[in-house]
Amino acid sequence: MDKFETLTGIAAPMPLVNIDTDMIIPKQFLKTIKRSGLGANLFDEMRFDRQGNEIPDFVLNQDAYRSAEIIVAGDNFGCGSSREHAPWAIKDFGIRCVISTSFADIFYNNCFKNGILPIVLPEEAVDLLMKDAEKGANARMTIDLEAQTVTASDGETFSFDVDPFRKRCLIEGLDDIGLTMEKAASIDTFEAQASQARPWV
Repeated sequence: MDKFETLTGIAAPMPLVNIDTDMIIPKQFLKTIKRSGLGANLFDEMRFDRQGNEIPDFVLNQDAYRSAEIIVAGDNFGCGSSREHAPWAIKDFGIRCVISTSFADIFYNNCFKNGILPIVLPEEAVDLLMKDAEKGANARMTIDLEAQTVTASDGETFSFDVDPFRKRCLIEGLDDIGLTMEKAASIDTFEAQASQARPWV
């Protein structure tokens, strides 16, 4: 998993509330178990019409936001079904951070497991960051995970809370497999001892 330390990038404003996982990655794209390639279908039904043409009004189709790495979203982001394809699609598109007033629990947990930082801030702070994001490509935000701060383009800073264990995992780039491999020496020792004690297994 990619490490997350400090991110400075363009933030896309998405003021909709209750953006669910079917909006993030529609059900017809759930046939794969690969984590790559899903970014092309992120927000598919909002990004494209039935003929596959881009819908110009959608934020990620606008030139200023095509390279966005941050989303500032409305309340209850990631609600709906528990599909892990949703954070896969977000990450594959290039988004590393989502800021909202609240997230659905399963989506929130899946973000950390896939190298995405979900930040919960009060409504007043999200409203200010939303307005900042609406300035376009020249308004770049900075996310400092170590300091636990979001800095808007005008220099205003907002602090956020994050679980210390999840913070460590993101900073060190540790997913569930990475955490397990940290114990590789102990696992090897156990397996060697078990093999000697029960050679017939």
